[in-house]
Amino acid sequence: MTRKMMRQVSWPVLFAGLAAPFIVNCGALPKVPGLPGGNCPDMAKIDEIDKFDFASNFKLSAEAGAKIKAGVGAAVEMKALADKIDGDLLTACGGLAKDLGDGNTYKTGDEACKAAIKVMGDVKAKMGASATIKLDVDPPKCGVSIDAYGDCAAHCDANIKPGEAKVDCEGGQMQGTCSAQCKGECEMSAAAACSGECSGSCDAEVQGTCDGKCDGKCDGKATTGAAAAQCNGKCEGKCSGNVKGTCKGKCGGSCKLSGSASCSGTCTGDCSVKMEAPKCTGTVKPPQMSADCKAKCDAKVQANASCTPPHIALKITGAADAQVAAKFQAAVEKNLPVVLDVAIGMSKQLGAVAGSVKTVVEGAQASVQAATSDKMMGAALVACVAMPFKGALEAAAGVQASVNVSVNVQASASASGSAKTGG
Repeated sequence: MTRKMMRQVSWPVLFAGLAAPFIVNCGALPKVPGLPGGNCPDMAKIDEIDKFDFASNFKLSAEAGAKIKAGVGAAVEMKALADKIDGDLLTACGGLAKDLGDGNTYKTGDEACKAAIKVMGDVKAKMGASATIKLDVDPPKCGVSIDAYGDCAAHCDANIKPGEAKVDCEGGQMQGTCSAQCKGECEMSAAAACSGECSGSCDAEVQGTCDGKCDGKCDGKATTGAAAAQCNGKCEGKCSGNVKGTCKGKCGGSCKLSGSASCSGTCTGDCSVKMEAPKCTGTVKPPQMSADCKAKCDAKVQANASCTPPHIALKITGAADAQVAAKFQAAVEKNLPVVLDVAIGMSKQLGAVAGSVKTVVEGAQASVQAATSDKMMGAALVACVAMPFKGALEAAAGVQASVNVSVNVQASASASGSAKTGG
């Protein structure tokens, strides 16, 4: 067997064998016993990874050291992103399942969401085959920080100077605080007057339709006080569901501005002055930088993405049991918004980030194999990076699974019929 062939066989074995003892410990690997060198940063702390010199510690070329560092950074950020998404779904789907009568406790978002789908099916069966469900959604607008992306790029790529990274936004809109005139959509941080179309609640006369409870008159019929009822027509009074039209009072939700107007909340669109804390709801286009650093920064900023809340109104008609229908409506309207952040607001970006990080990590693994001819030093390097690389590949698959199950929860919440659905 040639030396080259031996290396091709031995490196995968080293990755598998040396990874095993360290998988259980996500903290530091200060020294690899019995191996020369072996210094390793705390893989739970991205700041330590950023400061660590892989080239000098493992006798690598500067190019190989930089590539491996960026790959490890991307891996750790991918794991943090996956954990954040899973935690959000665990809370939302777990709450949905619990509010509908499921007393079990779940460990992951995937488990909780599958349980929520099942219990929603059980509850819909109690509503009867004649029940129809209509879910009206004003979708979330999720943005990632432009400034945070520029800062990450400068820290990762030596060719980019801090404070000078030019980051553009493509295929989406800018989002942030607009101290002057906003042209687009304004998410009201507190109920305020809306000069355009209000999606949310309205505390005064609605010029348009109200898909929710109307306290006043619905299509000319009195629906006041305790008699306030679901209205899918013109509401003259207060609407606690989704307004589709102008609101003469205060709009609690998002306002699609008919022209340039002041916005007391988050502006998504154009601002007549420089937007404060700018975010991008589309694809961030960074300055020229390595694919490894881009994957790392994509994962980092996506983990801290912020979303304007989706506004939902669920209408159920023809239910055999009104109390069961009311319970279903309350549980969905309370817990579904966070699920929609993943299913609608971030799904496209999450899939792209997971794919790019997977490619970068696999490339970094190949760089590790080719980085050194010293078998013992090579073994120490493998032991150092095996755990975050393994975790990142699992996280990439986990993020896609989270997106898929969140879409299934949304579909189940809006599906009519009495058939039970499993997870």
